Amino acid sequence: MIIENRNRKFIYMYTDPIADYLTRIRNAASAGHRVVEIPASNLKKEMTKILFDQGFILSYKFEENKVQDSIKIALKYDKETKQPVIRNIERISKPGLRKYVSSSELPRVLNGLGIAIVSTSKGVMTNKKARQENVGGEVLCHVY
Repeated sequence: MIIENRNRKFIYMYTDPIADYLTRIRNAASAGHRVVEIPASNLKKEMTKILFDQGFILSYKFEENKVQDSIKIALKYDKETKQPVIRNIERISKPGLRKYVSSSELPRVLNGLGIAIVSTSKGVMTNKKARQENVGGEVLCHVY
């Protein structure tokens, strides 16, 4: 991310791109935005596909640019209450403290109403699918 300030350009480097991804979605949902644009990576693309498959977002689009690819995510809101479908999205495993679990220790989020996104040896998947495949891995985030 480049920030311009009176003839100076500052390059802002973030150390945790997944936390930045989740924060952008959280902030856009709380501000009532319809679409949020996020710098892309393969892990973020897989997480976006999971959020779409589980019904937390309305749609998504991967755009290729010359500098860096981006993901445009259309957020989903409840028709009656106008509240975002994503009530909470939080980072679990952080760069300073990674959270790895075995298949028997996979978390249940809100008694099964939410999901945990897990990075496993068989790819990025939800906690429910990881339990079915009998694999553990790094718990990236909880969504509900």
